Amino acid sequence: MGLTTWSRLQRRSVVALLLGAVLGSCAVNPVTGKRELAFVSESQEVQMGRDYAGQVAQEMGVYPDSGVQRYVSAIGVRLAKASERPQLPWAFAVMDDPQVNAFALPGGFIFVTRGILAHMNSEAELASVVGHEIGHVTARHSVQQMTRQQLLQIGMVAGAIASDKVAQNLGLISGVAGVLSLKYGRDDETQADGLGFRYALNDGYDVRKMVDMFQILQRVGGKAGRIPEWQSTHPDPGNRIARTRERLSHVRVPLDDKRVSRAEFLGAIDGMVYGDNPRQGYFKGSAFLHPDLAFQLDFPSGWKAANQTSSVSGLSPEKDAQVQLALAGKDDPATALQKFLGQEGIQPGRASQTTIHGNRASLAPFAAQTQDGTTLNGLVGFISYNGTTYQLLGLTTQAPGRYDATYRAFIGSFRALTDPAALGVKPNRLVIATVPRAMTLAEYQAQFPSVIPIEELALINGVADGSAPLVAGASVKRVLTQ
Repeated sequence: MGLTTWSRLQRRSVVALLLGAVLGSCAVNPVTGKRELAFVSESQEVQMGRDYAGQVAQEMGVYPDSGVQRYVSAIGVRLAKASERPQLPWAFAVMDDPQVNAFALPGGFIFVTRGILAHMNSEAELASVVGHEIGHVTARHSVQQMTRQQLLQIGMVAGAIASDKVAQNLGLISGVAGVLSLKYGRDDETQADGLGFRYALNDGYDVRKMVDMFQILQRVGGKAGRIPEWQSTHPDPGNRIARTRERLSHVRVPLDDKRVSRAEFLGAIDGMVYGDNPRQGYFKGSAFLHPDLAFQLDFPSGWKAANQTSSVSGLSPEKDAQVQLALAGKDDPATALQKFLGQEGIQPGRASQTTIHGNRASLAPFAAQTQDGTTLNGLVGFISYNGTTYQLLGLTTQAPGRYDATYRAFIGSFRALTDPAALGVKPNRLVIATVPRAMTLAEYQAQFPSVIPIEELALINGVADGSAPLVAGASVKRVLTQ
């Protein structure tokens, strides 16, 4: 038997094994009732969702209002228990994030942000969004995506075995994969819209409010100059509005007596933090101030900085260097530094012990190499302050010492926050008020001003602009600092 013939038999055997694995992994989709490939079991789906949910909670933070959490969860659980997959361990949470966003993890873990709640004006709108996310889970969209990825990997392996032009095959498959992911993603979103519509309607909601929700999202995108986070992988809002109106044309039950529950919803979000919460840290020029933790430090002037839940980072104008502040736990600075320098791939420099504005600190230069062979040079410092150790890090692709003075100035600026005004800063909050008499929103703003401009006030109240009429006795959102 020649080598060529033996190689061909090997290839056929491997491809046959792969195809056998594919054919043996079919499951019935709970929504469509059709058999489909599924390389992820329900128990695996749930476990992945549970693991990722913990990471989401850690990274984004859960909004600390048990009343809002119970309210959203009750609506979500009720919709989910009437869906095609009531047996899943459904869980719903409001995240402490000002972005307009909602998303689903595998296995029934659903998240909405306080930012999207601030732009809603009724429980019916909330039900349409939560129902949409439930639809992603019931239709097993994440499982389908994972299965497609695994199929593509199988295709790459089979292609590599069956052809000598491996690189060419891999490049072709990768290009097709991108197109398929985009197409299927949009189909999934459309299907989730239809499921959310049905779930909300079956639970007694006025699904005409789904149109209102899409109009709000469309306007949020226009205000921000880009589509909101929730829309980033979704079809165009205008198309979604048209499809929703088409669904409405087929509804054969009266909608006028269906639930909108505006008062209940507004009552639930009354007092909610609006926008960025300065209590969790804010920038004043290049200085970063954290009132709750009572510290401040100076970021390099001209660097682009961002405050995230788990860290605060700054990027150089040339994008070749970065600084970062993060919590490092309860270890003393020397121990924390030793652990950092002991990580695989870290080449430590000479460590030093010092004090920074009266706080114990340990610093050391280091080098590390990325997977692609790029060398990173940096300086790391650990500072103990009020019982917590903080990590302050500088990193660059440039030669050692290029940003050393910048990094040392950054680390050395860490100090106590003592300014009473900064320590006492308060977040903006939504306040639900009653309109005293018939007037326009602009007239209301003039008499009872909010801390946001009239255009933004109109947006969160679900009206076109300041000329919108308000009825005496109606509820209206205000935004105040309190």
